Parts: sequence; C-alpha cells; structure tokens
Amino acid sequence: MAKLTSELLRPVDPAAAPDEAALLRYLAANVPGFPGPAPALSLTQFGHGQSNPTYCIHASASAPGGGPARRYVLRKKPPGAILQSAHAVEREYQVLKALGDHTDVPVPKVYCLCTDASVIGTPFYIMEYLEGIIYPDSVLPGVTPSKRRAIYFSTAKTLAAIHKVDVDAIGLQKYGRRDNYCKRQVQRWERQYLASTGEGKPARYQRMLDLARWLKEHVPKEDSSAASGTGLVHGDYRPDNLVFHPTEDRVIGVIDWELSTLGNQMCDVAYSCLPYIIDATPTERTFYGGFQHTGIPDGIPQLEEYLSVYCSYSVFKSQEHRGKNFTEEENLTSEKNQGKFVPSEKVMQLQKKLIKFIEDHIYPMEGEFYKHAQSTSRWTIHPEEENLKALAKKEGLWNLFIPLDSAARARKLLFEDHSQISLGSSNDLLLGAGLTNLEYGYLCEIMGRSVWAPQIFNCGAPDTGNMEVLLRYGTKEQQKQWLVPLLEGTIRSGFAMTEPQVASSDATNIECSISRQGDFYVINGRKWWTSGAMDPRCKILILMGKTDFSAPKHKQQSMILVDINTPGVQIKRPLLVFGFDDAPHGHAEITFENVCVPVTNILLGEGRGFEIAQGRLGPGRLHHCMRLVGAAERGMDLMVERALSRTAFGKRIAQHGSFLSDLAKCRIELEQARLLVLEAADQLDRHGNKKARCILAMAKVAAPNMALKVLDMAMQVHGAAGVSSGTVLSHLWATARTLRIADGPDEVHLGTIAKLELQRARL
Repeated sequence: MAKLTSELLRPVDPAAAPDEAALLRYLAANVPGFPGPAPALSLTQFGHGQSNPTYCIHASASAPGGGPARRYVLRKKPPGAILQSAHAVEREYQVLKALGDHTDVPVPKVYCLCTDASVIGTPFYIMEYLEGIIYPDSVLPGVTPSKRRAIYFSTAKTLAAIHKVDVDAIGLQKYGRRDNYCKRQVQRWERQYLASTGEGKPARYQRMLDLARWLKEHVPKEDSSAASGTGLVHGDYRPDNLVFHPTEDRVIGVIDWELSTLGNQMCDVAYSCLPYIIDATPTERTFYGGFQHTGIPDGIPQLEEYLSVYCSYSVFKSQEHRGKNFTEEENLTSEKNQGKFVPSEKVMQLQKKLIKFIEDHIYPMEGEFYKHAQSTSRWTIHPEEENLKALAKKEGLWNLFIPLDSAARARKLLFEDHSQISLGSSNDLLLGAGLTNLEYGYLCEIMGRSVWAPQIFNCGAPDTGNMEVLLRYGTKEQQKQWLVPLLEGTIRSGFAMTEPQVASSDATNIECSISRQGDFYVINGRKWWTSGAMDPRCKILILMGKTDFSAPKHKQQSMILVDINTPGVQIKRPLLVFGFDDAPHGHAEITFENVCVPVTNILLGEGRGFEIAQGRLGPGRLHHCMRLVGAAERGMDLMVERALSRTAFGKRIAQHGSFLSDLAKCRIELEQARLLVLEAADQLDRHGNKKARCILAMAKVAAPNMALKVLDMAMQVHGAAGVSSGTVLSHLWATARTLRIADGPDEVHLGTIAKLELQRARL
C-alpha cells in the first residue's frame, strides 16, 4: 500500500540515538534558517529500507517569535566496521548538491555535510524533509488504474531526466569511471560477498559463487566503452526510492543515491524494468515471475510503453539538449567539432524551461481551453490563460522571438524614456532574450507542440509579425502607443491583407483603398482571414491597401495602423477552418467604410507596403515552419504511444510491419524538414531576408507538407479518435493544412525556388 513519508517514521532505537545536544549545536551553526533561538529538537527514525540510518529532525523555536517549526532529514553512516566504499554518505551529498543546484532532476535540497565523526559518531548530511507518498510495492495495490499508469510514466520520465544530466557541466565529471561499469559492479559485489562470508562469518553459498562467475563471463561487450549511453547512474532506481507528490502523480524527490556513480545507464533502465521480469518482493513462495508471467495489473503500462516514454524523454528529446558549455573560442569551431546545429548552453537552458513549462502547465490545461473554446463563452478569455502568461513572463519565457537587431532599434527609440514602461516591467524582458532566428528556432519548435502555447509566451501569430513590423519600421510615437502594450501582452493585434474578391496570393491584386484627405487617410475595402481580430483584446490592425493606383505595380501598396474601434470598422463574421473557429483568437471578415485615421499612422511612408511585407513575412513564415516541426513531433509522440497501447489482429499496432515502415518514413521526413528550417534560419541571420528567400521558400513548402503527412499518419493510427475532438491531432492537422496557403501558397514559393534555380544555372 502507498505510504506517506510521515507514516514511515518510528521512535528512535535508544541504542542508535545520536547525541542530540551535539547535533543541535551543529545544526544551529551550519543549517541556514534553522529555528532559533534555543530550539527544541525531537528525533524519529525512518524504518523503511534504509541501509544508512536516516532520521527525521523536528525543530521548533522555544521562544516566541523564533519562527515556524521545521523538519529536516539526517542521513548518516552506520556505526562500527563497514565494507570498503559502502555507505558513502559523502558521495550522496555530492550528487544531491550538484543535481539540486544545477538541474531540474527532483531531489531533496541538501544543507550541509559533516565529515567530523566526533559530532554524532559517524559522518552525516542534512537535507530537506519531503512530505509525499512512497510506493513500496511495484504492483501499486489499492491504486486506481489511471493513477498506476501516471505513476509509471512519471517514474520513466524522472529516470530520463537523470540520464540527460551533463555531468561535466555540473561538476560530476570525476564522480566515477564511465567504462567497464557492469564489470566493476560484478567484481565489487563478489568482493563484498566474499568479505562478508566464510571463516567465522555466515557460510558461503555455492550458487552465489556460480552466479558471480556467470555474470563475469557475460558482461556486455559495449561495457568497455565510455561513449554514448554512459553517464550518471542512480544504481538503485525503484519505486520505493521515489517520493511522489501527495496529490499529483509526479516525482518530487529521488532518494537513496548511495550506489550512484558514472557508468552504463542501461543498467538503471534494466533495474527499473525488473518488476516486469521477476517479482523480487520478499515472500514465502516458489514462483518469482514478474508481470509478464503473472499478468500486468490493470493500468500499469506494457513494458514497451514504459520504455517508449523513457526513450522519448531521454533519446529523442535529448536532441534538443545536446551540446556542452563552450568558451567563445570553442564556439567558433563548434561547427567543425560537433555539427552545425548544436544549440548554445543559453538556448539549452531555455529549452529545458520551455519543455517543463509546457508539460507542467499547458498540456494539463488543453482540455479546459478546448472546452471553453466550444462553449457559449468562447469569445472571452479563459482566466487561466492570463495567469499562465504572467507565470511565463516571470520565468523569462517572454517575447523570445525578437531578434537582436530589432531589439536594439526599439531600445534606442523607446527606453530612453522610461515613462512608457509599466511599473514592474523589465526592458530586457520586454525585448526578449537577445536570440538569433536560429536560436529562436529551437524554442519555437517546442511551442508548436500545442496550439495554445505560442500565445502564452507572447510568441503567437499575427502578433509576432506585427510587433516585428513596429520594431523595424515604426516611429517612436507608433511604438509607444501600440508596440509597448503588445510587448507587455496587454493587447493583441490583427493583420488585414487578404481580400475575398481577388486572388490575394498576388498582393498586387488587392483593391482596398487608402486615400489621403488632409491630415487623415480614409480607408475603404473588405478584408477577410484577419486572424486575431475576433479576440476581445485585439486593439490594433495593420492593414495593407493601395495609396496610389497609378504608381508602378509594386509601389501602389502601403501599410497603415488602424485602431479596431475606429468608426467604420465592422467585423462581419468569424470564419471557420475545417470547422474550427479558433475562438477566442478567430479569423474575421471585416469591412472598412470611410474609416478615417491620422496620417501619422502610415508605416514607413506611402508606397512601401511591399518592402514592409517582405521584411515581415520572412521571419513570420519561418516561425510557422518552426511550429510545424513541433506539431509533427507531438504527432509522433501520440502516434507511438497509441501504437504501443492498442492491440489489433492479435498483436500491438507497433508490431505490425506496415506501421513500422510508415513510422520510420515519418521520422526521416521530420528530421529532413527540421534541418531545412534550421538552415533557413541560419541563412536569414547571416545573409538577410532577400538572399535567404530561396531556402525560406523551400522551408515554407516542405514543413507544412511534412507535418500533414505525420499528423495524417498519427490520425490513422488513432482510428476514429484521430478525426474527433478527443485529441489535438485534428486541430494540428487543420492548422498545418491552412499553412499551405497562408503567407503565400505552395505554388508561389515553388515558383520562387524554380526561378532562382534557373537564374543560378544561367550564371
């Protein structure tokens, strides 16, 4: 049965009780925030599976105003003679300290290490007390099936988090040898067995000696390598060494690191899978078969599913975390030494934070967001969206799309006058993290896994493109009035270009007129697919129309800012995308009837609409491509999870040859598209929009088509559920299909690619 950590406590055996007075003096001097003055101390002892004696310390201030009572955990070496290298609490402290300070692996916080045996008789360390749940039995008796499944998946994800740790970056590079891990473990175990048996000790058991010999003869060949697959190893990774949140099915603390070292991480994986193979629970019986022999308890995932979750977080996801800390000089040669597209340490940290944010906050809310978007209140904002935006801003995951050069221009124009920035805002936060387009690519992909994610981080279309226009081309006054609230996320925007009565893929066809009348421009026309205009927070539109119908073909168009509340602006209806109205964001049809705006609202000047459009659409198209790669990755994850959990015609879908072939093809196409998108981002950074237009066009064609193929395959594997609203797949597919048309249809981009190819051939 599940037990709270507090239920594992028992009175301290008097024979094993530490010197409380000496302990109290040490804690008061060495533990930050320890209650005082003159704290009262009481000890209890953990009675569950502790080879190193472990105590709970309850400390409370005896004097008024001394602060609240606090609980700590003391873990010490056992007294008396111990086997060499056993019970190394110093190593436990070292690994917990490194993980707690530098990673997101859930471990208790450690406060101090005492190596002075004179204090309480042996070395010890102090860590935080975690009130949570421990599951001593891997069968999880008394737990509902859905909860069992969540617990096992959380166990797999946490092990993956341990195995992704870069030990060099957190100071554990000398924590152990990576090579010959299995060989060393067997030899160590044999030595300890021999040292604890025979000659006045318990008799040796011949079958144990035979086992040691067999293991030494069957050490895996790859064990001698220190290459891929080696790293931090827990050494005793099982459910009762994990503390789960009291009310949520997630690990809040990995404990008992006594056997941890560096080595072959597959040993951790194999050990965590042991319940499937053998039941090692101490009982009086003759059969020890695991789940695969006795039947998997309801809710516990198949072994293939458990391993798939581990792999998806440690292998596929680790592609987003590859790379090491580079000095400036090493960065110059990283392309040669580690491949072209290796994210920097800064980007890897942002990736880690983004993934955690989406998994912790956005995925769990998707169902609620969809429910709200289909209700009678769908054109209002779900209150949790604004809460999540505030949290994202607090965590520094805000306006990440803003490129360095645009940020520099805005900083020069805007922030010499701080009066326009709201209290509590940070100029640097408002202007992003100082990323290149390539660096943002790694992050934008992650946001694309959920249709709700981009707007939470203020990185959703069309706001990003509109902010980019204002950043690059807006006057100081335009930026103060409209850019600052957009950057702060207090308003949203729309982009009005497409018109229902003409083929707007050729923007020279647009008919909306912008006529100068004194100090105003008067706008007349009809626009549709103005995304974002239905949102109640939408306050500003960027409209493209013609200021001079007689000018040269590409000098007739201009862009102008239109307050959506200006008289004459009428939202006629929301438009549906394969049945989705994308509430509350929406796509509007709008009429402009004698809409009068100040001449100061013109962007860059009359006749410069195409110039602005090309500057806007380059990064904007690329952002769509980046998000599509993320959407395809989400489809892959859901597809594999479904194939591993469903049986058809006598075996798992994942075991059918046709599925395996299609899955492999999807992965190939996804990786090809990702590399193309990253290359386009890199060329955009190095050469600018004009010179990179060919590869941008390639990415804009390749990414939607790839995503459609992957998502279609994912829907096929889900069967009827795939085309329903029961998963995110149909919405992701509808978005991907739209992007074969939005920001230029495939045919336009293919024409651009072909023309540039012919020009290159002539040269």
